[in-house]
Amino acid sequence: MKLRLSDEDAAFRDEMREFFTTKVPQDIRDTVAARRELSKDQFVRAQQTLNEAGLAVPNWPVEWGGKDWTPLQRHIWHEEMQLAHVPIPLAFNASMVGPVIAAFGSQELKERFLPATANLDIWWSQGFSEPDAGSDLASLRTTAVRDGDEYVVNGQKTWTTLGQYGDWIFTLVRTNPDVKKQAGISFLLIDMTSPGLTVRPIELIDGGHEVNEVFFEDVRVPVGNLVGEENKGWDYAKFLLGNERVGVAPVGSTKRLLAQAKEIAGDRLSDPILSSRVAELENGLLALELTALRVVAHSADGKPHPASSVLKLRGTELQQEVTELLVDLAGPDSLASGAGDGSDVPDWSRVATPQYLNFRKASIYGGSNEVQRQIIAGTILGL
Repeated sequence: MKLRLSDEDAAFRDEMREFFTTKVPQDIRDTVAARRELSKDQFVRAQQTLNEAGLAVPNWPVEWGGKDWTPLQRHIWHEEMQLAHVPIPLAFNASMVGPVIAAFGSQELKERFLPATANLDIWWSQGFSEPDAGSDLASLRTTAVRDGDEYVVNGQKTWTTLGQYGDWIFTLVRTNPDVKKQAGISFLLIDMTSPGLTVRPIELIDGGHEVNEVFFEDVRVPVGNLVGEENKGWDYAKFLLGNERVGVAPVGSTKRLLAQAKEIAGDRLSDPILSSRVAELENGLLALELTALRVVAHSADGKPHPASSVLKLRGTELQQEVTELLVDLAGPDSLASGAGDGSDVPDWSRVATPQYLNFRKASIYGGSNEVQRQIIAGTILGL
């Protein structure tokens, strides 16, 4: 089964496909195709290429670079970008803080930050999780105490993805400790060059550096950097996390990985067990795609549809299942992740296990899958 497009939408798809396959620098697309890590320069060049063409932030209000597209067109844009091995715009900028500033920020904050955020002139980091406040994010303890025209911030954030590249960090801080924990949180924008702010790398099991700890020691932040109202940050965080849950279920890239797995499997697909496994994944991806369309089409007033939790839950599971399939297809070669370029082991086999292990995180970030099941039970099933 395939979605049948109107002539207009088919033409739109062809336009997106031509742009993504001809205008985005080839070295960037080759890195994505090889499932290798992108450099900061590659991230920036890719997003600036999209932004120059007006294709970086179509989900934003039109006045700030968005597009008046239909939900289906936004889906086509997202999927064709992934199918063409083009990195999606940096989520911290395009899907997280940008929409929050556009919806809740002052006019001054919008003018100051949104153009630079869309163009990746500012690299945003996310300051949400803490050592004792991950899935239970509302238990965060980083404080911001008002002192005249400034807040004084003290505390710690952790698992800050790509924080080593960050210029600014959007941060949840506790501004009122005397109320219900969700009611005393504010959303603050902090310059990462501020005195007292320290970024420390967390070395992963493979020796990589993807996540970080961020420490705040008497960091002074202008009150003008507050987004929206004081103590309303939990509302803005829920808005942000709803957008994040849609983005962490990438239909196009998972399709692309599955297509690669089928090509690698070749004649082995005659095995009924393997072919059945692939068919189940294809059916799951079709259901995921239809769910993604429903979520976008029925989100209103800046509030994502509750089915975004279904999308996040099932999308990350499928992503993990496809990476597991690639490990199984690689067999013993999947253990050769440290092999050099002169190795006889194919490159796809060498990256299979690191990618499989890396995507274990997908069922945790953006709200753990256990939390998503609770949301689904309460908001959709009425349990």
